[in-house]
Parts: sequence; structure tokens; C-alpha cells
Amino acid sequence: MPVVQIEMIEGRTEEQKRQLVKNVTNAVVESVDCKPEAVKIIIREMKKEHYAEGGVLYKDKK
Repeated sequence: MPVVQIEMIEGRTEEQKRQLVKNVTNAVVESVDCKPEAVKIIIREMKKEHYAEGGVLYKDKK
């Protein structure tokens, strides 16, 4: 049972997330030869103030 965790900044639409899990599921199925039902995906969204890159909060990047 493959489990995929995706962490991303909040703000994507529900439709974008549907497309994401569909595409990721297909990639896992093709890569490890399993059934789509076996693929589990966890999406974790974080606020822009909860992510930093290079010492700068993402919300402060321009």
C-alpha cells in the first residue's frame, strides 16, 4: 500500500487537488505496478506564514 504525502502552501482549488491526486495515483500505479485503490494520498496544506525559504517567510517573499 503506497502512501504519498504532499505538503504545499494553501490556496489551491478543490479541482486542482482532484487533478493532483489523480495524476499522482496514476504515476504510482505505473511505477510500482499496484492497483489505484491501494494508493493512499495525504495532502497537508500550510499557511504562508508556516513556511520559510532562505530565512524568509513565504508570505514575505515578493
